[in-house]
Amino acid sequence: MQTTPLLRRLQAIATPTDEEREVLASLSGATRQLRPNEDIARVGEQPSVVCLMLEGIACRYKISADGKRQIMSFHLPGDMPDLNTLFVHTMDHNFGALVPTTVITVPHDKMRGILVRYPRIAHLLWRETLIDAAVYREWIVMRDRPAYARVAHLFCELFLRMQVIGLSKDLSCPLPLTQLQMGDALGLSDVHVNRTLQELRAEQLIRLEGGTLTILDWEGLNYAGEFDSLYLHLKRAA
Repeated sequence: MQTTPLLRRLQAIATPTDEEREVLASLSGATRQLRPNEDIARVGEQPSVVCLMLEGIACRYKISADGKRQIMSFHLPGDMPDLNTLFVHTMDHNFGALVPTTVITVPHDKMRGILVRYPRIAHLLWRETLIDAAVYREWIVMRDRPAYARVAHLFCELFLRMQVIGLSKDLSCPLPLTQLQMGDALGLSDVHVNRTLQELRAEQLIRLEGGTLTILDWEGLNYAGEFDSLYLHLKRAA
């Protein structure tokens, strides 16, 4: 079932009815395969579709006047990061893939029809966008912490988000991000990220190799990252 990540994601934050699960499971559209660093939508564009992520990792980002990229959020399978385009028609940021990524593109008219016919689905997706805003707030606070805490916090967050969509095994999950991409999200240079990863490894909190993150000490990593999962509003967590 292509939309399983979406169902898992929504079931982690709410309780869809059987009818709603059936509607969401049948959500369909054109499939688009994206290369790393390929944009899905850019500043100034007026998209006519919303994207449901099936595989990979994407991000919202902006480019500063001096050419630096600031990643404002990471998006995983099951996310619909551009639902805002149903109501805010012009993109004020860029949305692109970071690794090989697959999405379904659902026409706006089709998505609006579903929201009108099934108000509870609209409520579920509205709840999801509110949690998205909570993540933004947490990242604002996180970026004011030392590098060590920022990287640890990011790993805790991404692991829990991978876990609820079924992409973790024990305390391991895929994390094929580069140090440059992590740095662009955390406001750090890739050199600084590398140094911090070495610290976390030396303290036997994590192992990161071959695009897989393994958390060796969950409580220790939580403490290092000053992490509290409240802002993710999950019904269940590690």
